[in-house]
Amino acid sequence: MFPLRDHNPSAGTPYVVYGLIAANVLAYLMYSGLGNDPRALMQFYQSYAIIPANLARGEGSTTLLTSVFIHGGLMHLGGNMLFLWIFGDNLEDEMGHLPFLAFYLACGIGAGLIHVLAAPGSQVPTVGASGAIAGVMGGYLLLFPKARVDILLILIIFFRIITVPAALMLGLWLALQIFGGLGSDPDQGGVAYWAHAGGFAVGLVLILPLWLRRGGPAFWSRTHGLPPNPATQYTYSASRIPRLPHKRRRPGPWGK
Repeated sequence: MFPLRDHNPSAGTPYVVYGLIAANVLAYLMYSGLGNDPRALMQFYQSYAIIPANLARGEGSTTLLTSVFIHGGLMHLGGNMLFLWIFGDNLEDEMGHLPFLAFYLACGIGAGLIHVLAAPGSQVPTVGASGAIAGVMGGYLLLFPKARVDILLILIIFFRIITVPAALMLGLWLALQIFGGLGSDPDQGGVAYWAHAGGFAVGLVLILPLWLRRGGPAFWSRTHGLPPNPATQYTYSASRIPRLPHKRRRPGPWGK
């Protein structure tokens, strides 16, 4: 289940979202060449990735910030930037540029701390903007629960684009992170499920004062749970698969 876009693009220019995407891409280009040298790559991670055991000893606190701009590969980077692009622009519209930047970084740092609490003895480096972006998703859920999101649904060989409320898509995503965290050992590495779920929770908590200043439930009544800018109307058409002509079979000696 992959989100493709929401139906309420930003009313203004999301400069911070653009800047964060550019910063993540530039950072990746700077260290991507280290993939051919495992020792140099490990040294890089030792300096800039979260290593929970180090942080539990009070070392490497700056990695809570630097790790937010490091990714393990192009798919990791691309997926995170897609989520940021879809959910970040409306939040930046609502919060303002600098408050949104502070919110994003705080979510990333909070997600990293929760990951350390979940696996304080782990020596496995942890990287990625997923925790910060999970916080953006948590904030989006509270402010715009009824926003429409197009998702690509993949079930083995079945592909279909469907439109669902943000609350459904984000709620399912959060449930997957919690179930994944309960079913895995954070000390063994892999997906940092608790960083994702923790970042989501941090985003909800940090956006709560803004939601209350806007009127809480009254804000939902005024906006109908949607971003304030007009929705874009997307049209869909079924793709046509060309049909190949069948060759006529020549009859055999027995007429078959």
